[in-house]
Amino acid sequence: MKVSRRRFLGQASCAAVSSIPVLNTLLNLKAAGHLAAATPGPSDYRALVCLFFSGGVDSFNILAPRGTSEWQQYKGIRGDLAIPSASLLPITPTNVSGMELGVHPGMAGLQGLFEAGNAAFVANVGTLVEPVTKAQYFQGTGKFPLGLFSHSDQIEQWQTGTPDVRSPRGWAGRVGDVLKQLNTDPTVSMNISLAGANIWQSGETVYEYAVSAGSGDWPGGAEELQGYDPTETSPWSTIVPRTKAVDGQLALEYQHLLTEAFASKKRDAMAAYQLFNSATSTPLPPGVTFPGNYLAEQLKMVAKAVAGHAALGHVRQTFFVHVGGWDHHDEVIANMGEMLPMVSGAVAAFYAALAALGMEDSVTLFTASDFGRTLTSNGAGSDHAWGGNHFVVGGAVDGRKVYGQFPELYEDNPLDVGRGRLIPSTSVDAYFAELALWLGVPKSSLPLVLPNIERFYSLSSSSNPVGFLP
Repeated sequence: MKVSRRRFLGQASCAAVSSIPVLNTLLNLKAAGHLAAATPGPSDYRALVCLFFSGGVDSFNILAPRGTSEWQQYKGIRGDLAIPSASLLPITPTNVSGMELGVHPGMAGLQGLFEAGNAAFVANVGTLVEPVTKAQYFQGTGKFPLGLFSHSDQIEQWQTGTPDVRSPRGWAGRVGDVLKQLNTDPTVSMNISLAGANIWQSGETVYEYAVSAGSGDWPGGAEELQGYDPTETSPWSTIVPRTKAVDGQLALEYQHLLTEAFASKKRDAMAAYQLFNSATSTPLPPGVTFPGNYLAEQLKMVAKAVAGHAALGHVRQTFFVHVGGWDHHDEVIANMGEMLPMVSGAVAAFYAALAALGMEDSVTLFTASDFGRTLTSNGAGSDHAWGGNHFVVGGAVDGRKVYGQFPELYEDNPLDVGRGRLIPSTSVDAYFAELALWLGVPKSSLPLVLPNIERFYSLSSSSNPVGFLP
């Protein structure tokens, strides 16, 4: 598989952090400390898993029309990027009439989850500051996301939920600020990342706890302090004196504030390392297998952390996993043909692992990406666009449905601002609010998590923002 410069940049961009922090006055420690108790109750364990596709996935080839007339329309705008209708794997959504849809031929696992009612699609999702029209776009009279069509800006906005301001705080971090009191042990953060630093899980008081995915015989997990191992006893090992030295340092009481703070952080890190690796050491149930790819290894570690949530003292968790390399300005058909089977197989295996643990109703996986891609071809691939299709997976999901508005795929339609760049018909605010509410954020606290939510959803509504979760 060809790895282009654009793909490399896409892979590197998942941890992009704004260099211009903006203080969000709503989200300060005082506000977070006076929130009402979250519902559902603390004994009801729940977790969110964000699967981030950095680079901007071409999601109108993940979910595409396959009926004769709709496919011809799709073929007319996609040109050499269109997947043959006979190759699309059919799905039968229960809430869509008059349109036949299918998923990419490499996503049999996702097709199976959808048909079993354990997955759903949310169509044409994207960043919006406020509802806008095509006319407003061309007249410049509406409010639009900062850096629209820019990788770094849109990655940040999908993770922060604030497309009108730059922020170092993510919406999962703000969820953590709201819900952290439900967990009984703060040693390991409720926000666990399998992909390093990220904005999504960074809050005022809660940050990501980064761990490693396993590989082969290496189990992965929390990273230990280099050269420290209290179980080492060999008189010839240099680890023994290093371990004694570290223990001696940590046993001292320091008068200098910065030195004491450093020692305290080191003690906390070692305690978190020991707790996390102990909690995730129990093997998954017999018969649970994962494909041999990096995403599968990330999700396998997530499954272990879900299984060990009680030992961690967690009843609420979020997880961040990542697959980069979706910036397919060329070779889009070939590249997605290699990458999407990996995604589908890993997600299907993850759901099977949750089911084996009896936790499938307690964990919801959702996808996110910088943006969708142009419906029109540049001659070899597709370029940066706006709205795109995403999927959610879990036993709690009201599945076998397509939520939102699946657009008509013809150039110059009412949502098209050029080359098939579609104005989103569902905002990320509504998408994220659905997930935050399910995790337990009170509806009255949604503006603390998603400051613009009331531009897209009434807090007095008796229905959920999108509808795919109870």
